[in-house]
Amino acid sequence: MMKAAVLRSFVALATGVHNHHHHSLEFRKLSQPIVSDFCRNSVRISISPTSFNLKMAQDSAQNPPFQQQKVIISNKHGNKLVGILHESGTEEIVILCHGLGASKEDNIMTKLASALENAGISSFRFDFTGNGESEGSFEFAHYWREVDDLHAVAQHFHEANRSVIAIVGHSKGGGVVLLYASKYHDIKTVVNLSGRYDMKAGLEERFGKDYMERIRKDGFIDVKSSGSFDYRVTMESLMDRFNTNMHEACLQIDKECRVLTVHGSSDTVIPVEDASEFAKIIPDHKLHIIEGADHSYTNHQDELASVVVNFIKECLHQDKGTSS
Repeated sequence: MMKAAVLRSFVALATGVHNHHHHSLEFRKLSQPIVSDFCRNSVRISISPTSFNLKMAQDSAQNPPFQQQKVIISNKHGNKLVGILHESGTEEIVILCHGLGASKEDNIMTKLASALENAGISSFRFDFTGNGESEGSFEFAHYWREVDDLHAVAQHFHEANRSVIAIVGHSKGGGVVLLYASKYHDIKTVVNLSGRYDMKAGLEERFGKDYMERIRKDGFIDVKSSGSFDYRVTMESLMDRFNTNMHEACLQIDKECRVLTVHGSSDTVIPVEDASEFAKIIPDHKLHIIEGADHSYTNHQDELASVVVNFIKECLHQDKGTSS
């Protein structure tokens, strides 16, 4: 079955026909028949006007072509979440979660997806509610709402008989994957990239020292970047962030759940000390500090990708060794 699926993928790529609506591929009638023997012989596909010579079908199954496909998943509120599936032909899949005000197109997300592809691991990067292409309104804080989004995505792949082997989140997304692990116990590998431990910190730097007085007076703060409106922070969303207790949540993470925290030593958005706090309270925790890296890993994205992919591969090999 796998070999047949791989052949169909090659045909789809050759003819350039894709149908993203039902997460399946549609095929154009070929001018010449396909002759194949999936047992031992090589496969030759003749397509007019261009001919494509393929290697052994067995080799193709082991090294399927990489594909990117847009997938839309509804969350529990009925909002459509839009993501990109990087299909490497594996049952296993990694879900990638972006940070505050970012999207699936963030450099960290695309770099990690590419690195996982090169390691032969499928991944899915998506936009949280109100971000990127996804439906709904953007809201500051509301971490648990994004946990619900992540759960909807994980359930989608579970129902498609895919094995979600890891969840990876950057910045706010790092907090989301840790909260997910504290509530749901179905994913055993979690990667927190520069997540925040102290939710009461960092607000003066973002909104100004008088932010509480302004929000009490007006009921909200409008955040602007480069002079244009970016997003609105309400008292409700501010209280939601204050009431998100990362310490208590992390105490609920399973002892069998392997957590990697990566942080840059030169992060000025979330201090590197937050990473050490996670290391103190999460049972099975590995801490990796990237020297000189800022919050976005601007000059250290290759190193970041290497650390993350190696950790996921190591955990995957451990799981396969245990199950065999």
